[in-house]
Amino acid sequence: MKKLVAALALAALASVAQAQNYPSRQISLIVPFPPGGSTDVTARIMAERMRPILGQPIVIENVGGAGGSIGVGRVARAAADGYTIDIGQWDTHVGSIIYSLNYDLRTDFAPVGLISVNPQLMVARKNLPAGNLSELVALMKSRPGDIKYINQNAAAQVSGILLQQLTGTQMTFIPYRGAGPAMTDLVSGVVDLMVVQAAAALPQVRAGTIRAIANLSPQRSASLPDIATSDEAGVKGLYMSGWFGLFAPKGTPQEAIGKLNAAMTEALADPTIKARFAELGLDVASREQQTPEGLAAFNKAEIDKWWPIIKSAGVKPE
Repeated sequence: MKKLVAALALAALASVAQAQNYPSRQISLIVPFPPGGSTDVTARIMAERMRPILGQPIVIENVGGAGGSIGVGRVARAAADGYTIDIGQWDTHVGSIIYSLNYDLRTDFAPVGLISVNPQLMVARKNLPAGNLSELVALMKSRPGDIKYINQNAAAQVSGILLQQLTGTQMTFIPYRGAGPAMTDLVSGVVDLMVVQAAAALPQVRAGTIRAIANLSPQRSASLPDIATSDEAGVKGLYMSGWFGLFAPKGTPQEAIGKLNAAMTEALADPTIKARFAELGLDVASREQQTPEGLAAFNKAEIDKWWPIIKSAGVKPE
């Protein structure tokens, strides 16, 4: 018995020492989407700035598929040692409830911190005969079902359903496997309308190849002050959340969570990172939301708000 107690004590001490020495090797940051999208870009910006703070490389691994749920599932099953984390968002940590998940979004992750709150933009092909949301609704009412709406993820699908319900209109949903090919078709005029994170749409909006219709946020974005909200444009309550946060597997030692969070918050305080985020249309999360507790409360509120809407609307994978 004494030998067993001694062995357990040594194991506990080794575990504490390992946590205190964290990180001692490279960290894998899972991006649950293909390269090139806004999630991938944001992850690479954060990884590069956090690397010198942590003293170890942060290697980006793109694990796409099933609306991001495959990559997030890999994190849920990873060792809880702080060396595998993911950059999550609404689609992966709220909207993926539409898939048959083998993990629990509410209990299988340890929040690290909220990175940003990201405006979702409704954008249209540049020659659509509607320059704002009110004109778009009038056009939809005059041509029921004619508007071809891109459905590239759960957030887009829910946004489209809400738009129809709030305005008594009807669109034709066109499924896409990702925002990249969807944006290509929107620019070329094959389809009419899309809801996407501002970071993915802004380059095309600024280039004049597509048109911004509305910001689907309750307030105007500090990084996009000239784009009107849906409330201002005449469709009150047409909101869709966008955000980025870091998550680790449940059971990850608090020492590791603390060091990851400290590196994240230091990176977000860097004026260079703030400027880069502003270029992408990302609003840095408040200091309170950047804490593990802040992201936990934020994620729970998002789940409590959106899961009933998703279920009542009968949203399914396409």
